[in-house]
Amino acid sequence: MASPSQSSPATTGTANVIGGSNAKASAGSGSASGTSASGTSGTDSTTQLLMKPRLQELVREIDPTEQLDEEVEELLLQIADDFVENTVNAACLLAKHRKVPKVEVRDVQLHLERNWNMWIPGFGTDELRPYKRATVTEAHKQRLALIRKAIKKY
Repeated sequence: MASPSQSSPATTGTANVIGGSNAKASAGSGSASGTSASGTSGTDSTTQLLMKPRLQELVREIDPTEQLDEEVEELLLQIADDFVENTVNAACLLAKHRKVPKVEVRDVQLHLERNWNMWIPGFGTDELRPYKRATVTEAHKQRLALIRKAIKKY
């Protein structure tokens, strides 16, 4: 059941690059519950990727008896929009780094894999899969602690 909710925002967000910037601008001007109640709610509804009815449907899939508070719904919608916007921005930066004018699936995959440890199956190739972050050993943690301790003295 987690697959539809994980793949929907990421795949929809790549097609809606312009919409993410408007959602961020309105989110910064008010609280999580105040953003949809503001005067720009008409424009937010066109840029918002996950709507309240769909969120309620997802909740009913998990537990048919569960009801979310209005504030919780607003917060979850805002988190979803922020996640998509951040993912799209990072994918755009990766495409720019590759010196191409177009965001590709592998840009989104790279960001999700490296930053969120998420892999959306069925999109692109598995060329990014073998990458694993190096595990931090106990000796490395101790060295870092000594460095931080030495820096605090100065």
